[in-house]
Amino acid sequence: MWHPERQQLFWFDIIGKTLLTRPKSGEEQEWSFDEYVSAAGWVDGDSLLIAGETGLFQFDLQSGNRQPVCKLEADNSVTRSNDGRADPWGGFWIGTMGRNAEPDAGAIYRYYRGELRRLFAPITISNAICFSPDRRYGYFADTARRIIWRQTLESRNGWPAGELEVFLDCRKKGLNPDGAVVDSVGRLWNAQWGASRIACYDADGSFVSAITFPAEQISCPAFGGIKLDRLYATSATEGLSGERLKQLPTAGQTFAIDTNVQGQAEYRVLL
Repeated sequence: MWHPERQQLFWFDIIGKTLLTRPKSGEEQEWSFDEYVSAAGWVDGDSLLIAGETGLFQFDLQSGNRQPVCKLEADNSVTRSNDGRADPWGGFWIGTMGRNAEPDAGAIYRYYRGELRRLFAPITISNAICFSPDRRYGYFADTARRIIWRQTLESRNGWPAGELEVFLDCRKKGLNPDGAVVDSVGRLWNAQWGASRIACYDADGSFVSAITFPAEQISCPAFGGIKLDRLYATSATEGLSGERLKQLPTAGQTFAIDTNVQGQAEYRVLL
């Protein structure tokens, strides 16, 4: 996530239970937690809304203090949080999944004005939560099913309205849709786990282009920088053999590439 007020990139090592950032000074910082943490939205210049395995909490970047916001499947020891993003109305969508990717263990939720409501279930690996710039659509994926769905949203408050539709069926290409963002003209940029790339799709779901990275398991994109034209990409080493890691020494790193595309600024979460 690119914090538009701080002009700063934040990302997670979920398995490592760590939030990382690189401020303008260039010195990397990190915060460790006692539970899995996986997604964030910005609340103000000094705090984030963070999704952990048992709930959402406000996190102060200066003091490190945590303020509980709401529980998230806290009584379910099987699941943890995964992908999430703030929506244009100040809500926050968050997906859950089984800690060992247990089939159909997860769901997609939305936190809005003090209420956490389950929107879609069952989900095996929740991903690709993002929103169109005209506020018409929300997107999400189940990586295990290899499908990205599109949901029409109510213009007044952002709750789902109407039938869910398939936006992108990746089964024919054997692709695994992971995290995603939508740029300023409505194209969806999807990290594709195992394919070493982020692929761009037009608003009608047609393939536009792809950017490859020197890592097999690209997990999530973000547009950042002053003009929102720098594409960041996280990657993971989970499940890769020692031999494969020797072949891909940059696996697990976070990458940045300048583009001629402008992304959207991340929306503020309203608590």
